[in-house]
Amino acid sequence: MNNKIHPNILFLITDQQQQSTINDDSPCMMPNVDSLKKSGVTFVNARTVNAICSPARASLMTARLPHNHGMVDNSHCVEPFRADFVKDQNTVSRQLKSHGYNLGYFGKWHVERSDDPGIFGFNEYSTEYHGLEFRRTIKNPRKVNQRGYNERVLYGVHSEPVTETEEYYFYSRGIEFIDSASKNSDEPWCTFISTNAPHDPYIAPQEMFDLYDPLKIELPESFGDTMEDKPAIYRRLKNVWKDLSKEDYQNAIACYYANCSLVDSQVGRILKYLDESGQRENTMIIFLSDHGDMLGGHGLLCKGVPAFDESYRIPLILSWPGQIPENEVRNSYTSIIDIVPTVLELAGCKAMKRIDGKSMVPIFEKDDILKEKPVYAEFFGQRLSYSQRITWKGPYKYIFNGFDFDELYNLEKDPGEIKNLIDDKAYDSVKIMMAREMWNKARESGDNSLLETEYFMYRFAPVGPELEKKNSIYNRGAYS
Repeated sequence: MNNKIHPNILFLITDQQQQSTINDDSPCMMPNVDSLKKSGVTFVNARTVNAICSPARASLMTARLPHNHGMVDNSHCVEPFRADFVKDQNTVSRQLKSHGYNLGYFGKWHVERSDDPGIFGFNEYSTEYHGLEFRRTIKNPRKVNQRGYNERVLYGVHSEPVTETEEYYFYSRGIEFIDSASKNSDEPWCTFISTNAPHDPYIAPQEMFDLYDPLKIELPESFGDTMEDKPAIYRRLKNVWKDLSKEDYQNAIACYYANCSLVDSQVGRILKYLDESGQRENTMIIFLSDHGDMLGGHGLLCKGVPAFDESYRIPLILSWPGQIPENEVRNSYTSIIDIVPTVLELAGCKAMKRIDGKSMVPIFEKDDILKEKPVYAEFFGQRLSYSQRITWKGPYKYIFNGFDFDELYNLEKDPGEIKNLIDDKAYDSVKIMMAREMWNKARESGDNSLLETEYFMYRFAPVGPELEKKNSIYNRGAYS
């Protein structure tokens, strides 16, 4: 008999995993994640709020947008004045701690600058910052060379077994923590296991790579997109990959899929442990990634300023046998900032205050209840400061680019985002409607760096914020 008031909670986080890898028709082999889908709800239209690690991970922890939690860039990329975590804000770990949870964190952190999960209430933890080294003997690595830049490995295969990988190690630590926590206390536990895979460089174990035939991998429909109707920086980024052959892309994708399969093998280990230890029925499992990867879409790899759904759409599965629907799909738009409010509500814990996310619980019963809810993301360009705001609503996606012309896509008719409709007169009313949705989200979340664009030199959105504001340093004396 289980005497715990609250369920156990298990977050399984991957890094840079494209949503399509968990689709039923995906060539990527993830049988254990498939079984997780059958035991829960898959949110096929989940989006991240930012296409790089620290902003997305901090948003998961706080249920806040990057401009509110402060990590608008990766912690290792810029000085603190450019991106720093707001110290006094709440996190899901602190909230769960207040409800008596025993907390563990194992794997990639990359949330903020202290690199110390203990500050956030975790009782036991081990991350990439704790002196761990995992040897990889790479065979025939494919390197990218450009004049004046360091040579970098893009993909390759290593000969070490799965049991010697970082992913195996961190899942082992997570299982050890859960085993100890469950045997020595009646307190509920919450464990985060966060892998670096399948993040680039795409270097995979030979035994996982052997599952795939690279020559049979089909490149995305948008692979040949010239991007003439896209911002110029997108085309400049495509130039990075100009020396890659079709076979290089296929090999890179095969290595990427192999690393997804590596993660899946570890998901299988922990599911087996939970079943054998009798904890599965009282454990809520959340499987997600922080953001995606272009993976050949539009001829690109990795992620960054191009705001395509390959980078922004994320895998998201919630499973809790007997408590939430099983083997079901939800199509409503959801966001990474909605995960924590959902988990807290399902677990019977108090809601966090001052957050931007909203619980997804209502759509468990009625999927279309949130179908018209817009989802919002923001990108601050990493080191080069390309400001973007991205809004999804219904079939449409609007990207406000502060550095070039905007983008508008009809995802229903053009899921590959090949045709930019921003200058199509037939979509003028849609463009205005989507821009207004962007301003609505900016007002609602206090996105003041966007809202404070009244000056003449910033006025290039299809429509302005429609705020009545006369008193400004820009118009002193202009109004009586």
